[in-house]
Parts: sequence; structure tokens; C-alpha cells
Amino acid sequence: MGKIKRAIVSVSDKTGVVLFAKVLAQMGVEILSTGGTAKTLRENGLSVKDISDYTGFPEMLDGRVKTLHPKVHGGLLGQRSKKEHVKKMEEHGILPIDLVVVNLYPFEATVAKKDCPLEEAIENIDIGGPTMLRSSAKNYSDVTVIVDPSDYEPVLSELKEKGEISPETNFRLAKKVFQHTARYDGAISNYLGQIEGGKKVREFPETFTFQVKKAQELRYGENPHQKAAFYQEYLLTEPSVSNAIQLQGKELSYNNILDIDSAYETVKEYEEAATVIIKHNNPCGVAISSKNLADAYRKAKECDPVSAFGGVVGFNRVVDKETAKEMVEIFLEAVIAPGFDPEALEILKAKKDLRILKTPPLPSSLLQKGLDLRKVVGGLLIQDRDLGKVPMDQWKVVTKRKPTEEEKRGMAFGWKVAKHVKSNAIVLVREDRTIGIGAGQMSRVDSTRLAVMKAQFSTKGTVLASDAMFPFRDGVDTGAEAGASAIIQPGGSIRDDEVIAAADEYNIAMVFTGMRHFRH
Repeated sequence: MGKIKRAIVSVSDKTGVVLFAKVLAQMGVEILSTGGTAKTLRENGLSVKDISDYTGFPEMLDGRVKTLHPKVHGGLLGQRSKKEHVKKMEEHGILPIDLVVVNLYPFEATVAKKDCPLEEAIENIDIGGPTMLRSSAKNYSDVTVIVDPSDYEPVLSELKEKGEISPETNFRLAKKVFQHTARYDGAISNYLGQIEGGKKVREFPETFTFQVKKAQELRYGENPHQKAAFYQEYLLTEPSVSNAIQLQGKELSYNNILDIDSAYETVKEYEEAATVIIKHNNPCGVAISSKNLADAYRKAKECDPVSAFGGVVGFNRVVDKETAKEMVEIFLEAVIAPGFDPEALEILKAKKDLRILKTPPLPSSLLQKGLDLRKVVGGLLIQDRDLGKVPMDQWKVVTKRKPTEEEKRGMAFGWKVAKHVKSNAIVLVREDRTIGIGAGQMSRVDSTRLAVMKAQFSTKGTVLASDAMFPFRDGVDTGAEAGASAIIQPGGSIRDDEVIAAADEYNIAMVFTGMRHFRH
């Protein structure tokens, strides 16, 4: 394409736009603008021509009609290489527009506000902006289009170096436009699909559009014969595997990412220093400590040292030297934490294949609302994230014996663990560590037997946590045989009376939470 002689600059997000426009002006580029952007540029000493002066048609209808004009879109869509296009443009006084800098009304931010009125949402649906963007992107051979302020600097650098923008850059920017407008339209569609009669009447819209960006290609999927890639959401605010930085180690695999996600989401449940070791998407050891992180790691590893080999470790504290020394004693696939002391990092880097991931710092308030999505053949399951909690003062003691304070602490700890174990989940714990974990069995009593079988230490006096109700008393019988002294479970079975009676027979304290935590 030729040199940039004329540009439209009209943005809602004005980050960096003044400096960008000043450099354009210094290069002799004529700037056309609208409304608030024109005002901002003039206030900063720039000469700007209003779109209405260029088109000869005034802005009208409260600013709803500004850029929807043949002299704008003709200047964007006209192909300079076609003589008939150039001739028609000249006949109708249409000047070529070589650069478009537009970003859109903040629709997503507007509807995210609590109790946003429908009228306000509608007024923040941009019409002229997406239209100009699409016109420009369609004619990328002749027009440079910028929708993201992060592209200002690269475009200016290319202009300074080459005097024009390359076809490759224009194509990259055009792709970005269509990705952006697709996401923008998807957000509008999702929002309006929740509305009837001017009010939000449904949690999930009639159609659902969800856009993510590719973070990396993966070597393969769950198995070597499957292809895979890892995608990220655009607005990453909560520390997670998706916004972690890999400091060293082999490339992440599909299964690594699943396990690392499980690890970090588990330790984020705890305020105390916490460690989890994940194997095949299930915890094989979880522990907390009031002393230090190394103590929590040792206790988590001791729960199932055989399964810990080749596991993925998650921490909710910065990893220190002592903890790192403990970790390098066995082979581990990956570790994720909110940070690593320099000495700890040096120790861990001795294991060159160990994948080390650092997330942003963990804030005091975690576990933000969001959606969980799972693909099935021909469809998509959508639910809100499982953030359900039942405070201890809302637990219902259903047995004759009430739990002791120590048992309550064990219940609180074990209940959080059970939430992250595949159903059917049974977890035997003490107040600061898991003793035995029974995951993913087809019957709850088998999960109980597995938890007992996996235990490396005495199960006498442990707390038993179940992610869902006991359908029969056999799970209580098996737990009692192992010496469990207390049980925490949701309740809700038609045989609750039988289960409670069994607990009373063994002098076991049992509480119902009233909330299930299936994890299929």
C-alpha cells in the first residue's frame, strides 16, 4: 500500500491516542475525528477535522449517526488498484482513508455493573465503530486498521522505518479486528439472550458465544494420536494456570495443564500455608501448616508417597529454600505457586525437566465467579463455577454426639479436600492433613474402602468427609471399622435415618452441610 495520508481516529479507550495522533500529525497525516476524541485531540494542540465537515452531513440523533456515510465507507472500501473504484470515488468527492483507529463503546464493562438498566446497555452498543472496523479490515490491502492501543507503537515504528505499512502487518491487524468484533457481538448476544420484558429473566442465554485466544500449541492431547492446543480467556484476573508464567522445564502437555489447574484450585481454598500433590487429576495428598510451607509439603507427601512420584504440586505461598530441598528428593512433573525465592528457584532448576510455573500474587479474596464449560459430542454443558460454601455455624449436627473442636477443624479441612476429589469421593483426614483418599469409584462404599486401603498411617480417630450423601449405611460401617470418629457429608438420602442410626451405634459425630460437591 502507499503512504498514509488520511486517518480516522475515534476511540472510547483513549489510552495513548494523543501521543499516537501527534506522531501521525508530524508525519503530515490528516486526522478526521468525532465527538469526544476530537475534543481530546484539540485540547492537546492537534489540528483535527470533524467527520461532519468531511461528509457535509451533521452528526445527529444524539450522536447515533456520525460515520455511517458513503464518503466514509467509500473511502475505506474503495480499492486503489481498481480503476473503476478510483473513478467513482473521484466522481463523488470521496477521498481515500488509509488508516482507521477505532475502539468500541465499553459494552461489556457497562453490563457488568450491578443492576445496569437495559436502556444504558442498548446505548452502549456501538454501530458506527464496528462498521468502520469491518469496512477497513475487509479492504486491508489498502487500509491499516487499529483496534488495540498496544498496536500504536509497532505501527508507528514501521511507518518511521519503511514509510508505509506492510501487507503482512495489515493482514494481522485485520484478523485482530474480526476477532474483536466477533467477541463484541458475542457479548451483546449473550446479554440480550438473558433479557425478556426489559429484565434479566434467565441465567444462561438462549445462545452462547465464548471467545478465547490461543496461548500455545500442545505436543498432543490426552494421548499422542490426538492434536491439542491451550486457549486462554481474554480477561484473566484471578491467578491460575492460565495466567501463570513458565519459568523452566519441558513444554506443558494437555494432561499437565489439567493437573496443574486442579492443584492450584485446591490450595486456593485454604488461608493457611497449603500444599497439594495431584496425580491423574486427583489429590493424592493435601496438607496445611501453621509452621511453614515445608511442613505442609512433607505432610502432603507422606499421605501417599508412592503416588506422589511423578505428581504435580501446588502451593498457595511463595516457595522457599527448605521446601525446594524437600521437593527435589523425588521426580515431579510440575509445580505451581505464587512465587519462588531465588535460592529455591536455583535448587529446583537443577531438575531441568521440572515445569516451574509462577502465577500473579494470590489476593486475599479468591475464587471469583465464572463459568465452567464442558464439551460433549454435539453440544456444550455450561454451569456456574462451584464456589458454594457452608459456614460451620450452619452445619447441622444430626447425631447424638456433637463433634469436638478438633473434629470440627478436621471436618472443615476435609470438606474442602473432598470438593476437589473425583466422585464418588471419600477422604479420611486429621485437622491438617489427608490420611487416605478414595476417588472416582462407582459405589461410595468402595471409595471408603479405597481411602482406608490407601492410608499410610492409623485411621483411628480420623474424620471422614464425603462429597455427597451416603445412599446406604455401609459407608458408615466401613468408616467405623477403620476407626473414624466423625463424618461430614451433605445429607439428603432417603436412608438418612439409617445412616444417622449407624453413626449413633458407633458413637460417631455426624454433621450435614446440605450442599453437595460432585466432581465428575
